[in-house]
Amino acid sequence: MKASKMVLALTVSASLFAGVASAASWQDQLSSAASSLSQNSNSSSSTTSPQPTGTSLGALAGLLNGGNQSLSSSTMTNATGVLQYCMKNNLVDNNVSSVKDQLLGKLGLTDTTKQQETTDYKQGLMGLLNTGNNQQVNLSSLGDTAMGKKVKTKACDLVLKQGKNFIS
Repeated sequence: MKASKMVLALTVSASLFAGVASAASWQDQLSSAASSLSQNSNSSSSTTSPQPTGTSLGALAGLLNGGNQSLSSSTMTNATGVLQYCMKNNLVDNNVSSVKDQLLGKLGLTDTTKQQETTDYKQGLMGLLNTGNNQQVNLSSLGDTAMGKKVKTKACDLVLKQGKNFIS
């Protein structure tokens, strides 16, 4: 009986130690992802093509805390496509259709043929947000976790505000 208690105690101790080591490793990975994201957003890039943003928990938290630039569109055309994406995925409720339609008119993109010829708009339709800090956030890949939904909602709200500013 004493031997089985000893084995049980050793097993529990080993499990606890493994859990602590795993938590430390996870925390290190999270910190590393957040550091990587902040380094990418702070460094200036010489290329003009957007760089994809990771979707780790640290990256998502970085997007939420990164200010409006990290989730704002760099162009009116991309913002219009993103608004359509937000409408399609029920990510924002505030008069998006009217703003999107006004932007399409202002851009001369009421014809679907012209819409399909405009890369920035098509990217927005797919949930690709080309940001003001020369990155690209793929809203579709953020998932349906609480954090992913929060980032998508914030992005849609910011792009809607941008759209209203483009109209006025």
